[in-house]
Amino acid sequence: MLAALGRLALVVSLLAAMVVGVALVHLLGTPEKAPVAAPPRPEDPKPAQVAPGSIAPPVQAPQVEPQPQPQPGVDPVREWANQVSAVVDIPARAVVSYVNADLALRQHQPNCRISWTTLAGIGRIESNHGRFGDRQLREDARPSTPIIGIKLDGGPNVRLIPDSDGGALDGDVEHDRAVGPMQFIPTTWNKWATDGSGDGRGDPQNLDDAAVSAGRYLCAGGRDMSTGSGWWQGVMSYNNSVEYAQKVFGLAETYAAAGNQRR
Repeated sequence: MLAALGRLALVVSLLAAMVVGVALVHLLGTPEKAPVAAPPRPEDPKPAQVAPGSIAPPVQAPQVEPQPQPQPGVDPVREWANQVSAVVDIPARAVVSYVNADLALRQHQPNCRISWTTLAGIGRIESNHGRFGDRQLREDARPSTPIIGIKLDGGPNVRLIPDSDGGALDGDVEHDRAVGPMQFIPTTWNKWATDGSGDGRGDPQNLDDAAVSAGRYLCAGGRDMSTGSGWWQGVMSYNNSVEYAQKVFGLAETYAAAGNQRR
């Protein structure tokens, strides 16, 4: 865990650069298959009017004044997340997960330059930030009940993926299902699983863990997510759909604008 002053310095740097994203505890392998999105939900975000290859959603670099010393027990990331949550419809606890994933990847994969806003855009589409089906995202970064996707049985517009984990993650011993707030297929999770919460295990239902894992997936192969080509390649590796990537792009722009208001 970062000490309070160290975390404050990172947050100041994060705000100044506005590639806003503690550390990675356990890293596993490389991916085979990309996650599958959950079924469409009411008020599904509309695609942004951008073409593949457009530069990654822009973020401004506001001037940040020197910050005061943190008060005991005050988490500067959570304080900032509370402000962002008041502007856009993201639970503050989800913002913390996305930002901490950004910070961790800055430390461990600095050339990727992934933004918390891209992770938040994916989290919105996949599970409404852990709130799919009227769930609530708890303070331990887990949804109030586990999020399990549809059976991947080869039905209409559904991939066929036989069970790969004996139902350990998804409870299905016949076919795989995408799991957790970031909707990982079990085979992909088992290769990218990351402990982002520091509890000693990677849990796809924990948004702290899932956000860092998703970030590592997007950064695979030395990808630079701050470029147009790198960003589109990364997001479409997560879900090979131009419309999906356009939705993530539009959401990331919205979240970046909200973040830039919180100085």
